[in-house]
Amino acid sequence: MNIAIILIILLVGAILTYFSGNRFASKVAILFSVAAAVFSVALCINTGGAGTEYSTAWITNPNISFSLKADGLAIAMILLTTILLPIIILAAHNREFKNEKLLFSLIMFMAFAMTGAFLSGDALLYYVFWEMSLIPIYFIIVLWGNGEMAKRRKAAMTFFLFTFAGSLFMLAAIIYMYVKTGSFQLEAFYSANLSNTEQIWIFLAFFLAYAIKIPIFPFHTWQANVYQKAPAVGTMLLAGLMSKMGAYSVIRWQLPTTPYAAHELRTVIVILCIIGVIYGAIMALRQDDLKRFMAYASLSHVGFIAAGAYALTYDGLQGAVVLILAHGFGIVGLFYSVDIIQNRTNTLSISKLGGISSQTPKFTVAFFLTILSSIGVPLTFNFIGEFTIMFGLYQVNPWFGIAIGTSLFLSALFMLRMFQQTMLGEPIKSPFNDLSKTEIFVFSLLVFVLIFFGVYVKPVTDLVRTSLEEIIIYIN
Repeated sequence: MNIAIILIILLVGAILTYFSGNRFASKVAILFSVAAAVFSVALCINTGGAGTEYSTAWITNPNISFSLKADGLAIAMILLTTILLPIIILAAHNREFKNEKLLFSLIMFMAFAMTGAFLSGDALLYYVFWEMSLIPIYFIIVLWGNGEMAKRRKAAMTFFLFTFAGSLFMLAAIIYMYVKTGSFQLEAFYSANLSNTEQIWIFLAFFLAYAIKIPIFPFHTWQANVYQKAPAVGTMLLAGLMSKMGAYSVIRWQLPTTPYAAHELRTVIVILCIIGVIYGAIMALRQDDLKRFMAYASLSHVGFIAAGAYALTYDGLQGAVVLILAHGFGIVGLFYSVDIIQNRTNTLSISKLGGISSQTPKFTVAFFLTILSSIGVPLTFNFIGEFTIMFGLYQVNPWFGIAIGTSLFLSALFMLRMFQQTMLGEPIKSPFNDLSKTEIFVFSLLVFVLIFFGVYVKPVTDLVRTSLEEIIIYIN
């Protein structure tokens, strides 16, 4: 199968969504996003973990190819993107937005850019897609965000400058690697003959870009403000998909290229990740704004993912990939719940909410199941990833596994405390309508994934096994 087709579907979808007008924009976006999801599933079935490649000459000097690589790891990320995309669009389908055609076309274009980054086998092409994904989310925050325009602009600009500045260091590393190897191809980076000092600098250059994007403590300072000001669809894209670009890139680009540096700096970075996990949990306990609460909850969870990746063990990498997928679906469900609460009550203040469960049995069940997965209850998708990461960290240092394990208690504490404050007790805000048919459908898809793969995760681990085994050879 020609894997460039998926990029064409998303790009054409973005263009046609804009020109379809406000009345049909969401419908056209859903149609093309579903088409992309169907093609991704077909690609997975036809190729499995073996994958496929596509390459054609692009620029001759320097030598840049339009090179795409869809192995099991990349296919897993494409499936995450293309399956979540129609869910996110459907979640926003019944909301009223100004200039809907522009909003939904930006969403489609952002999915196009992220998919391109996941598929790229050429470093400069990867960088182009990486930076391209910043443009739509910037305008989504500014034009459809929450609060005053000046504050939205400030939050969006802060995010843009943070991530763009970090990416410039990555670009410098990519150019250096081209000078060193004469190629931008992924395989050339893996086999580059770098000195130990060169590896350290290349590793740090990549790390800065990824630590900001994921984010990893202490490079997280942009996150809470941006999540608070972004519209619900923006936070779903940021937390559910864009942050995963950084985690995926650590595994795909950084670790196999600089294995010596990864081992030398592993202890420091894993400690930073664990600090971020615990810090995010503690900060979440202190929040009254639901979006800021979810931002710190997400910080805690993505710190878990990063710790697994930087453990440099097969179990750590496998757990990181599983948790990337689980967190993607779970955090979209959580931010969708926040959006429903905000639209029904016109507030995000936890202290002003309460008693919602007495009026909304369907929403209560959906929200609670999403929370259970988020805190890693056994038989949920998150549990598989978190347990595997803890095992991978334990192989490196038992204290790492124990330290990050404490976050599971903190995660249960802040999530269940939030649920108790917003959903239980005497009703403060009324009335609160229960879920519509569209909302039930969205939650059904998300909860099905979170529970099904919590019970039977083998299709995921089989899909990524070959890719991770190849990567672990380069790392070790």
